[in-house]
Amino acid sequence: MSLREKLRELDGDPGRELYDRFGILSNPFPASHRTAGNPRSPSGQDEEAEDRVVTFFRDDTSQVVVIEGTQGVGKTNFLNHFEVEVRTALEDREGYYVVRYLADPEETFDGTTRRVIEELGKEHLDDLVSELKADQSHIEEARSRDMRAALRSIVRSDDQETKQLMMEWLLGLRLLKLHREALGVQFRMDTVESKTAALRDLARVSGEAGVLKGIFLLLDEIEKQDGVLGIRSVMRYLSALRAMIDALPRRLFLMIAVTPDALRRYSESYPALRSRLQDRLELKSLTSPKAARALARFYLDKAREVASKEMGVVDRGRPDILRDKEVTACFVALEQQAQRDARDGVMQREFLHQLHQRAEAKLK
Repeated sequence: MSLREKLRELDGDPGRELYDRFGILSNPFPASHRTAGNPRSPSGQDEEAEDRVVTFFRDDTSQVVVIEGTQGVGKTNFLNHFEVEVRTALEDREGYYVVRYLADPEETFDGTTRRVIEELGKEHLDDLVSELKADQSHIEEARSRDMRAALRSIVRSDDQETKQLMMEWLLGLRLLKLHREALGVQFRMDTVESKTAALRDLARVSGEAGVLKGIFLLLDEIEKQDGVLGIRSVMRYLSALRAMIDALPRRLFLMIAVTPDALRRYSESYPALRSRLQDRLELKSLTSPKAARALARFYLDKAREVASKEMGVVDRGRPDILRDKEVTACFVALEQQAQRDARDGVMQREFLHQLHQRAEAKLK
């Protein structure tokens, strides 16, 4: 059959046919390349992460949580799920910002601090100016003379052009005469240290003014720094990460996803960071057919739930596209390969991809 003929078969209502056969509208299992938009099977780690958020709100002190797991166990899926959960929980709370950043890979920490400042944006400066007009004493919380001068300038002028100039200065753009005259600043934010210090000062002033309650910063795949960059670049990155943690003892919720090997190497090469990364949640591989079947069942049930809502009818016991014995056989084959490769358990990504391919064969 030619490609034209295959596509012509889809001109009808293939979703209806899939629903009639299996109670689904598409392949229920994600392929390995699909790291976003996948549902997450609930686990104990989810609840533990939520407990850290409760502590963050209760104590008003920064939290650093490490999501530890080998490649393919679901760290990215965990962060995706956690980001959605936090954003949903904070919908009716002002002063909180959620920043998701992929460290892929970069020689400095500039990209991370820049992303946080961009997330705050001019809207945050608008809110801050409104509060500082009523009480400028909060400006004294800033340690940097340049930051104090810039804050006084945007309060005095209270126009969007001056705030835009301040954002450019905070982001480390070229310092022009216009910036010096409008903001009263003398130095450019051209180093990681200066950006970190600026973020610290801005967070302190905004926190005291009541317009910043917390920043949720989710960092993914930081192990890539070690695999591509030289040791000096890695050390600079880790040093800047530690500096951010130390600079924000309040109002920072930092979640880091990393592999155990990278975490061990980072801890050995930079001991000063080790003590900051003690709060760990470990994601584990699949180690039993029962756990594998439960994961497959979760995805099948989610697909049926979505299909039933979209079709407007309740599923009436249609057969699963993959039965338990097929799921078990898939897991056993992968487990045997993992044992030959001296690996502990089967990676969720690998297992779901195999289920995706088997389901795809039936869908065809």
